[in-house]
Amino acid sequence: MKRLYYTALGYMIAGLIAGIYYREVTKITGFTGKTMLSVLHTHLLVLGMFFFLILILLEKQFCLSKSKLFTAFYWIYNIGVIWTVALLAVHGTITAAGGLSGPAIAGIAGMGHIILSGGLILFFILLKERITQAK
Repeated sequence: MKRLYYTALGYMIAGLIAGIYYREVTKITGFTGKTMLSVLHTHLLVLGMFFFLILILLEKQFCLSKSKLFTAFYWIYNIGVIWTVALLAVHGTITAAGGLSGPAIAGIAGMGHIILSGGLILFFILLKERITQAK
């Protein structure tokens, strides 16, 4: 359970830093349009901090970590979130700096979403397993 707490804490810190980064980059560059940096903060807080805070409650109730799938879920999900937000940061920074990002950035970002989806699928499989065993 401590691992889930520290993961949530890490995402909270990253989310707050992302908010500051967005504000400072757009201020320095004088950028006023839309950029992916504007959603970086939210992605980290919701997919990271809030998800893992909820996971702590589910762990307490259903002992999710007893599932053989838990470790795979944990790492795949985190890789997906980090990959996705890293590409949001890259894409947003390029945009704020006045550049154009090509289809390669979108493709690589899409892979992050696919990995994240795999983690979510594993989560729901292991959650069902643990709920079924809890009866």
